[in-house]
Amino acid sequence: MEDINPMELLRSNLSRVRIPEPTNRIYKQECCLSFDSPRSEGGLFVDMNTFLAFGKDHVAWNYEKTGNPVYLHIKQTKKLVSEDRPLKKPTLLAIGIDGGFDNNEPEYEETHNIVILPSHVTLPFPSVELPEKVRLAVDAILMAEGAERKEQVAAWTADKKQISAYAMELLQIGNVVVPPSGWKCCKCDKTENLWLNLTDGMILCGRRNWDGTGGNNHAVEHYKETGYPLAVKLGTITSDLEAADVFSYPEDDSVIDPLLAQHLAYFGIDFSSLQKTEMTTAERELDQNTNFDWNRIQESGQDVEPIFGPGYTGLVNLGNSCYMAATMQVVFSTQSFCRRYYMSQSLKMAFETAPADPTVDLNMQLTKLAHGLLSGKYSLPASKKDGTATPPVKDAKQEGIPPRMFKAVIAASHPEFSTMRQQDALEFFLHFLDQVERSNAAKPELDPSRSFRFGVEERILCSSGKVAYNKRLDNILSLNIPLHEATNKQELEAFNKIKAEKMSEGKDVSNDEIVRPRVPLEACLANFVAPEEIPDFYSSALKTKTTALKTAGLTSFPDYLVLHMRKFVMEAGWVPKKLDVYIDVPDIIDISHMRSKGLQPGEELLPEAALESEAESSQPIADEAIVAQLASMGFNQLHCQKAAINTSNAGVEEAMNWLLSHMDDPDIDAPISHGAKGAEASIDQAAVDTLVSFGFQEEIARMALKASGGDIEKATDWIFNNPNASAASAMDTNTSSNSTPTQVDAGLPDGGGRYRLFGIVSHIGTSTQCGHYVAHILKDGRWVIFNDDKVAASINPPKDMGYLYFFERI
Repeated sequence: MEDINPMELLRSNLSRVRIPEPTNRIYKQECCLSFDSPRSEGGLFVDMNTFLAFGKDHVAWNYEKTGNPVYLHIKQTKKLVSEDRPLKKPTLLAIGIDGGFDNNEPEYEETHNIVILPSHVTLPFPSVELPEKVRLAVDAILMAEGAERKEQVAAWTADKKQISAYAMELLQIGNVVVPPSGWKCCKCDKTENLWLNLTDGMILCGRRNWDGTGGNNHAVEHYKETGYPLAVKLGTITSDLEAADVFSYPEDDSVIDPLLAQHLAYFGIDFSSLQKTEMTTAERELDQNTNFDWNRIQESGQDVEPIFGPGYTGLVNLGNSCYMAATMQVVFSTQSFCRRYYMSQSLKMAFETAPADPTVDLNMQLTKLAHGLLSGKYSLPASKKDGTATPPVKDAKQEGIPPRMFKAVIAASHPEFSTMRQQDALEFFLHFLDQVERSNAAKPELDPSRSFRFGVEERILCSSGKVAYNKRLDNILSLNIPLHEATNKQELEAFNKIKAEKMSEGKDVSNDEIVRPRVPLEACLANFVAPEEIPDFYSSALKTKTTALKTAGLTSFPDYLVLHMRKFVMEAGWVPKKLDVYIDVPDIIDISHMRSKGLQPGEELLPEAALESEAESSQPIADEAIVAQLASMGFNQLHCQKAAINTSNAGVEEAMNWLLSHMDDPDIDAPISHGAKGAEASIDQAAVDTLVSFGFQEEIARMALKASGGDIEKATDWIFNNPNASAASAMDTNTSSNSTPTQVDAGLPDGGGRYRLFGIVSHIGTSTQCGHYVAHILKDGRWVIFNDDKVAASINPPKDMGYLYFFERI
């Protein structure tokens, strides 16, 4: 190769060089397959045909796969800075921008070369001798904003709303007083997605979505008739008025109404009083406790020793992404995920099977994340920012890896996770498992998300002595916290006395005086399996309504058991409240007693007609007040109605608990059936024919459409998620017995009921949508704290303050 002139070689490959168009995504900050960047030892190679970037160890794989030979090599080297450079005084409350705080970021020098593979022939850039096409292409790549940065900026600015031009002079008429719940559209029966017009106080439903869901367009039609410009979405109004969803019809956008408090007060919705009373009691206490939680959960103030090496890699916070970081650290501490995406799959294997753009492939990005976290390659003490020697280990920190590409892929299908706002770690975990299951649909035996899945069976005992069994699958066990089971009742009583006295004197309780209830985890588990009365249960045996007893148990025990503590409840008057409680969680639990036994000898099943005639004879009606209150928390209207019906309209808390534990039911989106015949009749034959044309059997197509409310896309998903479904099993799920396991829990992992605690995700803050998440994980026999990019030995893990607890079977 020596005698080939590098310039000739470049000219002969010019057809493989493209000048990027403005619409092309250009990657130049991070390798697609690893966390190598221009600052890494080998720099970064940008493919001048696809504009994808690769680290030194991976660029040859791209050449083998695509044959693209020409690359722009970008290398950044730290500039040495004198120790005593003067620090400028900040004039702005910001970090790392002009006039803001100096974040001591080192400066880097950037060098560029053109590299031709496979022999790594190198030509310097810039150089007048390079062909014009190459010069134009490189300039365009260097000038362009990188795709990684573009996505981040888009996510931040998507949340920025403008002040409405109509807010300041808004006309308000009429004398309507709006109640705090129980709303309904003035023109139809819709009780969710309701908007209050801020001019005349009319409550009307929102727009209809393309798929037929949503409202009936009454709010927007009212604007067209009257020209009244602004409406606020009911249920988004909390004491944090900035978070309220105000829409401007003439501006056709979500906007800020700076006078929202007075516009609402006109209709009798008074926030000043709500804010005051709330702040004086519960909020202020939580505020104090948040400071305490913050220190305890993050182990601040303790001299924790940083840890480095394989499995101890931090994750950089991308802006409110700690919910994702805490969850993924625990997920990649499980054998099932390590095996699937690290031990059994190399980066090269994942890249070879990935589509042309590996940045949008979940399998590739999970493999990249797994290798980033588990290899130890990026878990090194960062050298000091000014380029001087590496500090001693005690003070050393690591930089961590930024999970940007993974977040972009996992959030692509989800409107909330793709923003830069804080999210609920539980919702993210369930969404993540769902995406992993889908991406492994072709080879379900490889699916690591199965290690979390288990079956739940509910047994209903009718007063006739006959029984019915219902089964479902779940990935988490969501537990109520029975505060009346607290083990420190006397201390609590004494504390409440002191608190009342102090409040009557207008004083606050100090931090070290506050006593929180302590509830044993055993009491929360016992509460899950305890019998529960169902009033107004329609008995097909007695042909009338009666009171039945419902009990629940697990049909299988997963490899990893995740317990979700229901700390967030809704109080009257729009106020979400976080239960201020400690849970005493032992290191080892035994849930053997929670296994459901199925149909027992001598038990008689309720007649088949049970479920049909129950619906036909007395179709239950959801209590609108309960539905409205749940919908105001952001839950889907149909789900809220089902929750109210399934808890016999017992109350908001009961309905919310039902909702949280049934979110993943395969039929959660199916319409509320008015008897089986009605459901059969309402299935559109054209939809059945479409599914049959995909190669599915007709009766399976009918079952799937029935379970999915007639939605073809959801029905297709249902068929893939229930591969063992057959027409005969359509009824099995309702009346299963232990002797013949039905398809609901067939093939799930199972074993003994003894589990060891190995992971805790804790939450600090007043609601799941704000605050901070931290993970504590038991690794190599010691507890480790993972707080974004900080990884250190834990001195006192907050075992009694968890939001999600992860157990592994012993």
